[in-house]
Order: sequence, then C-alpha cells, then structure tokens
Amino acid sequence: MSNPYNRKLALAGVDPADIGEAGMAARIEAMLAEGLHGLAFSPYVDGQDNLCDVSPEQIRARMSMLAPHTNWVRTFSCTRGNEAAPVVASELGLKSMVGVWIDDDVEHNELELAKGIELARQGHAGILAIGNEVLLREELTEDQLIAYIERAKAEVDVPVGYVDAYFLFENHPRVAAACDVVLVNCYPFWEGYPIEHAHIYMREMYRRAQRVAEGKKVIIAETGWPNIGTRERGAVPSRINAMKYFIDAVEWTREENIDLFYFAGFDEAWKVAKEGDVGAYWGLWDKDGKPKYCSM
Repeated sequence: MSNPYNRKLALAGVDPADIGEAGMAARIEAMLAEGLHGLAFSPYVDGQDNLCDVSPEQIRARMSMLAPHTNWVRTFSCTRGNEAAPVVASELGLKSMVGVWIDDDVEHNELELAKGIELARQGHAGILAIGNEVLLREELTEDQLIAYIERAKAEVDVPVGYVDAYFLFENHPRVAAACDVVLVNCYPFWEGYPIEHAHIYMREMYRRAQRVAEGKKVIIAETGWPNIGTRERGAVPSRINAMKYFIDAVEWTREENIDLFYFAGFDEAWKVAKEGDVGAYWGLWDKDGKPKYCSM
C-alpha cells in the first residue's frame, strides 16, 4: 500500500538524504510495497556463474522473492536453463523482457535466438531484447547486430530492441533505427559521478537516448548503485548512496512515466571476477534473498 507521507516528501522535492537513513528505509519499503516497474533478475546462487545450468525450481525459488515487488523481470539469456525464467514469470503473474544473449560465439547465438523467438511466440515475452552491450564489448559489428535484430523482428509480434549504454546508440544511430524500442543502460557510477550529481546525469543520459530514438519508446534497461566496494573516481559505493540513488531513480521515472528496470534484484558474487569487488553488491536483496535497505 502506498505511504502518503513518503509520496508527500517526493512531490515536495525533498532530497532523500535529508530524511536520514531511517526515513529512506521507510520510503524504500513503501516503494517496494507499491511495486516497481521492473527488476533485473539473476537466478544464480553462491558457487554459480552465468556458465552454470540452472533448474526451473531454482529460478522459481529466486523469482518468488521478487514477484510481490515488481511487475516485470528482465532476463539475460535463453540457454543453460534460463529459458525457464520467462515461463516461471508468467506463472507468477509477471511480464518479462526476455534477453537473448549474443556475442562472438556465432553458433551459440543461433541457440539463443531460436529459443528467444520460441518464448515470444508462446506468449512469455513482453519485449524481446536481442543482445546486451555487444557493441560496448566490441564483439559484433553494427551490421551483424542489426541482422540479428531484423531476424527477430520478422519472427515475433512483440517489440524487439537492443540493450546498450546510452552513448552507443548515439554512436550507432542505425541500431536505434532498427529497434522497435530503445533499451538503454544508464550508469553514472561507472562514469565516476559523485552521488550528489548522479541523478541529474542519469536523466541527461536518458534524454540523449531519447534524441537518437526519434520518437520511439526509450526504456531504462539498467541503472543502479552498489553499496560496497572500491570507488570509481568520484562515485563512492555505500549504503546511504545506494539508497539515495534508488529513491531518486524510482521517483523520477514514476513522475515522468518512464519504464525502469532497476539493477538488480539480487547481489551476484560471481560478478567480482569481471567487475572487481564492487560487482557483487548491486542488489536490492542480498545473495541470500534478504532485503538490504528496509525490513519487509
């Protein structure tokens, strides 16, 4: 149920930090009770990474923790058991932005694409996301990526998009033109912005993507802030900063009617290998499924 006090604070433009940690926790609890638009979903537990096979039972156990607090989940792969996630989401009453993981492994890309198309045809995909940060990682050319997007569009009746950092769409306007919906990642943290300026910069990232989208819907596919780890220039991981960033992001996107998939549902220990110590601490819930910033 909505908390009128928290809503009043938001409409008055009160900085979350000004209400203190207890006030922010109450505000976050109210937001989660109201339900978020979307959350990035990972099924992995300690000792697993994204190369592990996952069971439908494990997916259901993890997703059930998030289901009361979100309307959508975003998945990242359609193989190694992850193809069960959109089906489980449907059973739990959630919509899915189904991620088709593509990279420089062309053979595996075909498996991912076929399964993503199948899930969409079965009614388990509200949006089909073909690729995540492929251009950022320089794994495929623009033409190769567009070919995958066009193949998916020809086979499904749901919106098809591609996920990458906002500036990659500026650098590759043909990719934005190929998409039905533009799916942008906005991370002031990774660009070293201090928390005091992070929200303003996140809004500018979104507006820059809007300009290149030329009227198409722009969805924030990822944004977030870690609570533990090594600082990134002026961006400092901390509990207070993570709470403030979450409140600012959710309040602004609600006011502007922008679809937001917050990153992430759970902490993911396996990401330390790729992102350093900070990679493990982006979740709203810890690795064991306990809410980090409020009592639920």
